Amino acid sequence: MIQDLSKHYKAIIEGLGENPERDGLKDTPMRAAKAMSFLTQGYHQSLEEIVNGAVFESDNDEMVVIRDIELYSMCEHHLLPFIGKAHVGYLPNGKVLGLSKFARIVDMYARRLQIQENMTLQIAEAIEQVTGARGVAVVIEAKHMCMMMRGVEKQNSSMTTSVMRGGFRSNLSTREEFLRYIAK
Repeated sequence: MIQDLSKHYKAIIEGLGENPERDGLKDTPMRAAKAMSFLTQGYHQSLEEIVNGAVFESDNDEMVVIRDIELYSMCEHHLLPFIGKAHVGYLPNGKVLGLSKFARIVDMYARRLQIQENMTLQIAEAIEQVTGARGVAVVIEAKHMCMMMRGVEKQNSSMTTSVMRGGFRSNLSTREEFLRYIAK
């Protein structure tokens, strides 16, 4: 796979009118192929692998919030990065998920060609599936290079998406409590 990607990057460099054999570009096709493979490694991961049994019995039924999970993804429309942070909340229903697993779930979906709206929903659905939570909330804030580096070139723009499920969707005070926690 890496060899094939490398050949395609070489063709792109040539298509741009550059010489892929010049000193600064000689190894670029292989480096770019390895980088793209890393940036899309989420395609080769599964929720079961990521969670790895780290769901634990718990009597806690109060809100759990994990803030500022940094994420790096690639826009599926322009293959340019978007960078931001995810905030996750859930209402346990007899089970809690190991803390690091939230970041791993975010990374698994972020490391795919993606749009932010879909990624937000995928993360919420995954956490709901794994924990059986009474409610899940996910908010993602990100800056998109496709909007900052090209097109309208708006440097200070950012996008916020949210998914509220279960108790976060049906109970306004629960939703407001979550939003207060992530606003800090």
